[in-house]
Amino acid sequence: MKTRQFHWIETLKPNFKVLPIKERLLCGLGALLGLALSSLFSWYILGGINAWYIAPMGASSVLLFAVPSSPLAQPWNVLVGNTLAAIIGVAATLWIADLTIAFSVAVGFAIFLMMTTDSLHPPSGAVAITAVLGGEAVHQLGFYFVLYPVLLNSILLLGLAVMFNRLIGRHYPITAHLNERSKDPTPTQKVTIQPEDIEYALEHHTELLDISQYDLESIILEAQQHANHRLSLDGQCADIMTQDVIYLNAEDDILKALEVFKQMNIMSLPVVNVEHTLVGTLALSDVVEWFKQVSEIRNAWQDKVKHIMHRQVVMVTPEQNITDLIPYFVEKSFNYLPVVQSDKTLLGIVSRSDMIAVLYQNLLQQQ
Repeated sequence: MKTRQFHWIETLKPNFKVLPIKERLLCGLGALLGLALSSLFSWYILGGINAWYIAPMGASSVLLFAVPSSPLAQPWNVLVGNTLAAIIGVAATLWIADLTIAFSVAVGFAIFLMMTTDSLHPPSGAVAITAVLGGEAVHQLGFYFVLYPVLLNSILLLGLAVMFNRLIGRHYPITAHLNERSKDPTPTQKVTIQPEDIEYALEHHTELLDISQYDLESIILEAQQHANHRLSLDGQCADIMTQDVIYLNAEDDILKALEVFKQMNIMSLPVVNVEHTLVGTLALSDVVEWFKQVSEIRNAWQDKVKHIMHRQVVMVTPEQNITDLIPYFVEKSFNYLPVVQSDKTLLGIVSRSDMIAVLYQNLLQQQ
C-alpha cells in the first residue's frame, strides 16, 4: 500500500543515470577543489585584495564537474555565456530604474543572446540577476564586474575543471567524432548512422536537447553494436587470442626494443614489468621520434622503454565478446588489443588479423 501511495513521486524523477558512489564522490571533490583553488588564485592575482565569489559559479561547478559532457558545460558556453550575461546585467542596472523589470529584462535578453551565439549556460542567468540585485558593492564596479569577478572566476574555474576531468580520465572539453584520415565519414558511420542522419533527426525537434550531437551518435552506435551481439558473432576473446605473445620489458634498452621491431616486422608491442603485468605499449613510431631527439641534449636516463612508452592502454578480458573489439580495429586502426586478467597480468593479444579471420569465417557461414 505504501509503495502505491507514493508511486506518483517516481513520475517526478528524471530518466537519469545514477552514477556509482566513486563517480559521485569525484564530482563533489572536483567542485570542492575547483571553487576553493580558483578563489585562492583570485586572491593571489589581485594582490591580496579580498576575493569574493558570486553564487552562479557554484552552479557552473555543477556542470563542469558533474556533467562535463553536457553541451551547456563546454568552455565556449562558460566563458561567452557568463560574459554576455554580466554585460547585459550591468547595462540593465544602469539604464532601468525598477529592479524587477531590470533583472527580468536582463535574464530574458541574456537567454536570447546566448542561444543566438550557441553559448547557452544556465548559471549565466544567475550572473545577470547578480549584476542587478548584487547590491551597492556590485553596482559600484560597473562594467568592471564583467572582468572581475565574472570573467576571472570563470577562467580559473574552467581551467581547474579541464585539469581535474582529464586527471581522472574524462574527455573534456568534448570533441567531435570525426574521421582523422579523410573528410569522409568513419568506416562504421558509412555502414550505419552518419552525422547527417543525426542532423536530419535533430532538425525535426525544435526543443533543445542537453546532449551533443556527437554523444548522441556515439550512444546510438553503441546500442547498435550491443544489438549486434545477438547475431552469430558471439565468441570470446579467449577463443581467438594469441597466447605466445612477443612483448617488451619496461626496463629494456630502447635500442634492444628496436632490434625486436626489426626482427619481427611489428609496428607496436605491449610492455610488461617484472611481474608480467601490462604497464604500457610501445610503437615503432615512438622509437623513431626518440631517435630524432638523440642529437639533442638529453638526460642519460632517458634510454629505457619505460621512458617513452604509452602508459594508457586499452585492455580487454578473456571473457569479453569479440564484437566489442571491432570498433577499435575499424575506427581507431589498432594493430592489436592485449588480453589481461583482473590484475592486468598479460595473457595474450587479439590482433587485427585474428579479427579478419573471424569475420571471414562468419561471412562464409552466412553464405
